[in-house]
Amino acid sequence: MDKAEFAIIGGTGFEKLFKRLKQTSLTTPYGPVDSVFMLQMSKRRVVFLSRHGLDHSIPPHRINYRANIYALHRMGVEKVLATNAVGSINHEFETGEIVFPSDFIDFTKSRQATFYDEAPVTHVDASQPYCPSIRKSLVENARRLGLHFRERAVMVCTEGPRYETPAEIEMFRRLGCDVVGMTGYPEVMLARELEMCYASVCYVSNKAAGMQQRLTATEIADTSERILPKIAELLTETIESLPLTRRKNCPCANALENARFK
Repeated sequence: MDKAEFAIIGGTGFEKLFKRLKQTSLTTPYGPVDSVFMLQMSKRRVVFLSRHGLDHSIPPHRINYRANIYALHRMGVEKVLATNAVGSINHEFETGEIVFPSDFIDFTKSRQATFYDEAPVTHVDASQPYCPSIRKSLVENARRLGLHFRERAVMVCTEGPRYETPAEIEMFRRLGCDVVGMTGYPEVMLARELEMCYASVCYVSNKAAGMQQRLTATEIADTSERILPKIAELLTETIESLPLTRRKNCPCANALENARFK
């Protein structure tokens, strides 16, 4: 099996950037993973995983998140950079902006959200759900590249595949959410359960329900096509700048320390 230090998980539209690469399939205890590609960025080995499949055929509520994250773990990946298309709930967040979420709220319903269904009972800390080291590097590189971004945001993840109602969006706004998407959870916490560093690069593809007259998949695809080359550049710069070794106090690398009842 090919090994890699870093992984990019691509969401809506991102699969178009990697269609010409060699595709690899993996088998995991949670099911097969097909849309995996190996990259070489300078001296860094990187695996790209297409979350929705190359032809965007897998809806957000049917993605096998556990198989995807476990496959990356088996390949030796310790650092994951994910991309997510989101709608803005915060009136200040504009379409086309890049957002680095710092926290999340889970409103999914039927997803397999943990690797630890059996003993030993395992409670993983989520005080800093996104890796602070990767987030810092993303912010530094986004600033250096002159990108328009939001350094902190609360992302709410909904079940999908339907869009949210105006009443739901108003509820999320009152809860303090800034953006809404359908793929951010349980990916982030599954990575933490395997002590992998994980951070998300979101981009605002539309205003959420009630903030514009109608939502369409075409609008999201059009925005994705415009913004993804910038995100690809940001991911490349960030991966090349990240250290290969992790700090001893990294909350991701030590996520299972004192997390289990013995």
